[in-house]
Amino acid sequence: MNGPLSLIRDLLDRQLGRVTMYRLVTLLLAALAVVAIAYTAFGSLGEGLWTVRGQVTSLAALVVAVSLPSWALARVAKTRAHLESSLISALLLFFLFVPQESGIKLGWIALAGVLAAVSKFAIAWRGRHVLNPAAAGAFAVFLVQRIAEIDPTDRHTASWWVASSDLLPWVVVAAFLVLWRTRRLGLGLLFVAAAGTLVVLGFHHFGTAFGDAITMAAQTSPIVFFAGFMLSEPLTLPPRRHQQWVVGFVMAVVFAYPLASLLVVDAPKTFFIDDQWQVAALLVGNLVAFGFMRRNALSFTVADRVAHGAQTHELVLRPHRRVRFEPGQYAELHLPHRSDSRGTRRSFSVASAPGTQTVSFGLRTPEPSSTFKNAVAGLKPGDTVRSTGIWGDFVLPRDPSSPVALVAGGIGITPYLAQLAHQPNRDAVLVYGLTSGAEIPFRDRLEAVRVVIVSPDQPVEMPAGWTWIESA
Repeated sequence: MNGPLSLIRDLLDRQLGRVTMYRLVTLLLAALAVVAIAYTAFGSLGEGLWTVRGQVTSLAALVVAVSLPSWALARVAKTRAHLESSLISALLLFFLFVPQESGIKLGWIALAGVLAAVSKFAIAWRGRHVLNPAAAGAFAVFLVQRIAEIDPTDRHTASWWVASSDLLPWVVVAAFLVLWRTRRLGLGLLFVAAAGTLVVLGFHHFGTAFGDAITMAAQTSPIVFFAGFMLSEPLTLPPRRHQQWVVGFVMAVVFAYPLASLLVVDAPKTFFIDDQWQVAALLVGNLVAFGFMRRNALSFTVADRVAHGAQTHELVLRPHRRVRFEPGQYAELHLPHRSDSRGTRRSFSVASAPGTQTVSFGLRTPEPSSTFKNAVAGLKPGDTVRSTGIWGDFVLPRDPSSPVALVAGGIGITPYLAQLAHQPNRDAVLVYGLTSGAEIPFRDRLEAVRVVIVSPDQPVEMPAGWTWIESA
């Protein structure tokens, strides 16, 4: 019987899974923007530093400044502009720069948006941006102002005004939802714990009581916002969990560097925290992630589409260059089309073993199907399919002599197909749950494996060594 925590977890997964990751982040950031504007309207946020008009003006300028260059550069690159990605970058920058109604400072905000859009194409490796666009745009504006020796009164750089006592509860909830949806809650907590500890110790070093230092860190430092919306971006994270944790820890140290460095040197009891360190922390982490692997998009040509039952198919793709992955990992396929709310990207486990000339993905195509599944059904040999990359930690133990029990239901068999093909001599037992024993998808690939079929009705014919257990 499921306990309360399991019910809550299942409810979160079901509700958050109704929209794409891009859509969820866009909606949450937009909701935070509305909340921030409401607090400003009632006079509890900003304290005269900005107005509702300034917030609306800055946000509008950023949406235009990011979207138009992204659209133009996408046309030049002969690809499709991703509107939601542009909106996310604009919303992130909105929370970094103090809103302005007009003047040169509003121009700096708009320039940050333009440079964020340019960075997606100019600082890229084989079709994928290397740096977080919002952070790249914000830091580029800072560098321009420093190099050009702009008068200090005309300068305007990232100040992370999102860090406030009013917005903190809302940011915590939104960050939690993003980290939960991306399965990176542990990574986010690692960053919050590491960066938060260093910041709190830094405040305490200057005479602040620990309790007050914790409050100051939570309310004046964008630690939670950074963890939820900046650190979690999948395209600038390495594919394996342990690599992501290294990146998260590096970001935490750089994030808190201005304060943390004073803990190990004989510093005076005065200090200045440059908010650009917090922007730089993300960029440094992006470069560390890039060092773990070559960050490149993948491109495939459709070779075949094979039916493995009434609703189960295998999409066989021929990569344009060698694809490196470990059995059990998954790829995010990008198929531009007029989509429903779930978007034009979907993740599928790789069903083929490494080293083969083709890469295959298993998918279930029920009726009615999503627009993505319908687009897949319309693919023909020779069509092109792109992928943003391969990720995942669902891999077998490194020791090939370790026995394993594999449990799958329906199309969940696909990662095991790759693993069993890659290590055919592994001592493995597969428990395969099906809604009907009349149809066993991928049966031909499992004949040499010890399989326990769990289904309401007994399969008519099973290979030697297989077992059937009746399910309720």
